[in-house]
Amino acid sequence: MLVDLVTIFPDFFRGPLDFGILRRAREVGLVEIRVHDLREFTRDRHRTVDDRPFGGGEGMVLKPEPIFECIEKLQVSTREERVSRQARDSVILLSAQGARLNQALGQELATLDRIVLICGRYEGVDERVSEHLTDREISIGDYVLSGGELGAAVIVDVVTRLIPGAVGNEASTRQESFTAAGAEIVGGGASSTCVSGGLLDYPHYTRPAEFRGMAVPEVLVNGNHDEIRKWRRKTAIEKTLRNRPDLIDAAELSEEDRKLLAEIQR
Repeated sequence: MLVDLVTIFPDFFRGPLDFGILRRAREVGLVEIRVHDLREFTRDRHRTVDDRPFGGGEGMVLKPEPIFECIEKLQVSTREERVSRQARDSVILLSAQGARLNQALGQELATLDRIVLICGRYEGVDERVSEHLTDREISIGDYVLSGGELGAAVIVDVVTRLIPGAVGNEASTRQESFTAAGAEIVGGGASSTCVSGGLLDYPHYTRPAEFRGMAVPEVLVNGNHDEIRKWRRKTAIEKTLRNRPDLIDAAELSEEDRKLLAEIQR
């Protein structure tokens, strides 16, 4: 996959892209990341990328000219092709007004050959960029950041780890929180790896079995895989009810899950 990052702060990405899975994926050629300085596409001696908004108001707005020229130089497919999803690339504006990033969207982007991320700044970006240049706007949450660079780094991380080969054990990305169901279903419910089906992940424990008087749940060390599977699924439901109850209604619950949910809610 090729990722193009368009920003007025190119040095921002020197740290986030150089560690862990992202670094390894870049080193083995699974993902190539190129950073483009928006100021290189300005035409005045001050390298101006922003201006005051028409109609008045606080703050400054990123100008359309340098953004359009940058994207045109990158030679991506046409907006019409991208909007119709006939293209294998996507031009994305990072914006507080965008669709909220989730695991399903990350999985969709991970199937593409190329994504271009435009990092918004200041009070916003000239609306013509969204209307005529990009095919989608994405936000990483319901809050406002100083700019789109942090959001772009999050998207790159989410997408890269879903590319086959980026994570050493690919099965681990299929059993994480928010991941859709569809793998290793046993007895009508989740498998021992407890594919989340939209729920939060189950609790994890490792050695030592007892630490400062805190013991690992007995069910995890008794060797009964069916009991382990049921415990993991039940605790995943409990954690989701406690931390993200909004996810329950949309989760893919089996009949066994619904019985576990009824037990928990008694």
